[in-house]
Amino acid sequence: MKPKIVVIVGPTASGKTALSIELAKKINGEIISSDSMQIYKDMDIGTAKVTKEESQGIKHYLIDFVSPEKRYTVSDFKKDSILAIEEILSKGKTPIVVGGTGLYVDSLIYGIEYQDMVFDENYREELMKKAETSNGLEEIWNEANNIDPVAMQKISKNDKKRIIRILEIYNSTGKTKTELEILSRPKEVQYDFKIFGITMERSKLYDRINQRVDLMIEKGLEDEVKNLISKYKKIPTAMQGLGYKEVVEYFNGFLTREQMIEKIKQESRRYAKRQITWFKRNDKIIWLDSQNNINNNIDIILKEL
Repeated sequence: MKPKIVVIVGPTASGKTALSIELAKKINGEIISSDSMQIYKDMDIGTAKVTKEESQGIKHYLIDFVSPEKRYTVSDFKKDSILAIEEILSKGKTPIVVGGTGLYVDSLIYGIEYQDMVFDENYREELMKKAETSNGLEEIWNEANNIDPVAMQKISKNDKKRIIRILEIYNSTGKTKTELEILSRPKEVQYDFKIFGITMERSKLYDRINQRVDLMIEKGLEDEVKNLISKYKKIPTAMQGLGYKEVVEYFNGFLTREQMIEKIKQESRRYAKRQITWFKRNDKIIWLDSQNNINNNIDIILKEL
């Protein structure tokens, strides 16, 4: 019999952390983060990383362990998450995978083998510079759409990071992201994943996102970005993260402080919308209503295990 693994997904600010910690306390579980930004050291406020107090003694894996100077791939995540799953199972505990990075979650639950790719730093720099010019982001989106229209159906015209990744993959391998996924999927999955998603009324979710951004600013997001810039020489991927790139734009004089805060809120709401779209495509997800009491949602999870 395959070991059961609980997976909790949902958009940013939907309450995944609180639910997963209470569940872990109930079922003797430990938590594996599947968030592509929480892996980075010294990036705590902008990624809403779980604090020591919030964790309530529950061990978390794949948080705060990669230098922002390093590139961390989906393939890296899959390898590291399987190591974490095996460690948790060896203790007789239940692994709980929690996060909102759909690509990370899919690589694990569907057994997708993403190839490790070596990207051309100069090519990326060219694309980054072009994206900052007038109509440049639209031009590279169109270029990516001509190369891989299937992948681009899921990518917003404002999502610079993912647009550039599509072009980088093609430049590096000569194959599109869609072609690589077809070639790589699926291998037999060695675990029985039980996947739960948190739903929340859209206006309530957006209110929570706005409040979270205000709290990040209050906690010192600007100082966190200053510290990152002074501590690390080159932060290629990490500084493109939501919340960080906007603060850098403010520091560089492209935005006022008020515009910076509003832009973080707007981009966070857009990101949440993309997450919802991604997870809604998965017919294996058992949906939990955020309006339910946490204990009621835990009871629903327990009935499925």
